[in-house]
Amino acid sequence: MTRTTIILKLFIFAIVFSGWSQNVSLDKADSFFPYADILNEDTITWHYLSVPENWEKPESNTIKIAVSVLKNKANLENAPAVVFIQGGPGASGVQNIGSWVNHVLRENNDIVLFDIRGTGYSEPRLCPDLGAEFLTILAKNQSPEKDEEDKTNVAFSCKQELIKNGVDTDAYHSLSVAKDLNALRSKLGYSKWIVYGASYGTYMAQVYASYYPNDVQSLILDSSIADISDYYTENTSNYMTSLGKVFNACKNDADCNAEFPNLEEDYYAVIADLTDNPITVSVSKNIVESEEFTFNAEDFKIAIQQTLYNKQFIEIMPLLISQFKERNKDALGTLVASFSSLLGLDYGVYYCVSCNEALPNNDIQVFESNAAQYGKLKGGLSFYKSDFKVCEKWNLSKPDSLAQNYDLSGLANVDFPVIVISGEYDPITPLTNGEKVAKKFKNAYAVTGYTYGHVPGFTFIGNEVIGAFTKNPSQQPDAEAFKQAAKMQLVSNVTVNPGVSNMGNSIGQMDPLFLAPLAIAFLIMIAYIFIYSFNLVRKKYQGVSNKIIRIITIITSIIGLVTITGLVLALLEVMNKNFFILAFGLPENFNYLFTLTIVFTALTLISLVFFIVRIKKISDRSIMLSVLFSHMLLITYMFHWGIISL
Repeated sequence: MTRTTIILKLFIFAIVFSGWSQNVSLDKADSFFPYADILNEDTITWHYLSVPENWEKPESNTIKIAVSVLKNKANLENAPAVVFIQGGPGASGVQNIGSWVNHVLRENNDIVLFDIRGTGYSEPRLCPDLGAEFLTILAKNQSPEKDEEDKTNVAFSCKQELIKNGVDTDAYHSLSVAKDLNALRSKLGYSKWIVYGASYGTYMAQVYASYYPNDVQSLILDSSIADISDYYTENTSNYMTSLGKVFNACKNDADCNAEFPNLEEDYYAVIADLTDNPITVSVSKNIVESEEFTFNAEDFKIAIQQTLYNKQFIEIMPLLISQFKERNKDALGTLVASFSSLLGLDYGVYYCVSCNEALPNNDIQVFESNAAQYGKLKGGLSFYKSDFKVCEKWNLSKPDSLAQNYDLSGLANVDFPVIVISGEYDPITPLTNGEKVAKKFKNAYAVTGYTYGHVPGFTFIGNEVIGAFTKNPSQQPDAEAFKQAAKMQLVSNVTVNPGVSNMGNSIGQMDPLFLAPLAIAFLIMIAYIFIYSFNLVRKKYQGVSNKIIRIITIITSIIGLVTITGLVLALLEVMNKNFFILAFGLPENFNYLFTLTIVFTALTLISLVFFIVRIKKISDRSIMLSVLFSHMLLITYMFHWGIISL
């Protein structure tokens, strides 16, 4: 290369770099959570990083990246920093700040959270309502082909709207995020930092580490993408491998096998049943405008796939499959809320990134060939398969040569230490991915998250493993650490009662207007029990009717208090064990509470009839009426929740 050529390239680089510098700034911002006192009283700073939308065109639009910096708990000056890259793509990093306030990494490290360009609090935010439109499509009783067509159309409408608003959809991909991170590190004043990627964020972290290795002090990869070219094509086999582990676990669990002896066969039977006879359930208007959601076979498959993300959800999978088999509409209605959270990504970013770098590097024919291995599954998961169709239309006028392909071979030469954590049951970035990713680096450690699904790094043990790694990255992590985790306990022997979930939601919302009458009824019954029991002992009442009505109402009040208190305590106990059980009911050891509700209802009706028949012979009728009304109020609440049903 001639000296003239070198000078010319340096000159061009200087011009481009100068343009970038002029378009990059970091400005203080108001809190993204103005009403969260616990955050605003903490040592957290809020920022907007302004960068070019298209880094290759410094004169392009300027966009804003939302940033939160949580200063270390030790109040260290010049502390090292951990920057977290959220997954999705399209999930908010800043929105999950609550997970980081007391995170073990914050003890001696600053924590830097940011919303990937186009997501969350970053500006512009790309099609934030697209997920809700997808949920509306899934809620309909229509074929997978029609779902795919509708999904493609609304996604393409999103792209057209973005282009109309001047958004460069080709500028949203992992390399742009890498350049955003490089600029952010520089503006915050860190020479290097610890890079922590989760799920799709692991791919972005690998791209960042490949292009800017000098930015990285160490690398944490939780639930890794090993090869973007098989991220979609092996989707079905990854899912079925993880699902098979649950089927085997149930066979080897005496209680689970006794209650669900044919779990695998039941799974396929539900697919066959829902293919011909979908189930329509009632849901809140806040979730679906039509107040109805229809589960077809594809909805069932994606619902089961999503349970594999979370250990506690995995534990209730046999129960969930059985409720689909029994077509229990009340129990399944509570599941729709999980669908809505599944679609909580900013799908404008999801498709910009996926259609720029993921789908163009995956082959639909390979996807279908992979899915064909599982005949009874009746095709791969259409929730993911439909992305091929979306991106085909999304990229209609885009040459294949413009698809993003990153050379990650340089990762083999980096010196910084790497920890790779993978969940045993992870259906989307499986255990084998972790082994493959670790082999990309010369200084990497692979850790298996036994009994866990997706992102096991966000568990207590995961936090401890990652914390130890950041303190001493040259020391090999404890590869067996997750064997200390509680064993997988597949849930069985549950009495299904949809009212349990409704009651838990009502109490959890702590609405004073809703709960005040219940609290007043409680106080009336407590006062009545003490005062009138004392008076009965002292024989203050004359006449058989007075004594009978008081004895019955005292017993009824005691049973009512025990029932409601028992239900609340049961909710708390089960919540601490496995929150998801409450979506279906309570373990059978709490069956006495359901029996008490029946006894309470029967005694209330008996005392009410007795009061009406013998009203003229009963003294303090207004007080008695208040107590009876309190009993009726408790029954009304239990009917409202569904604990009692006709």
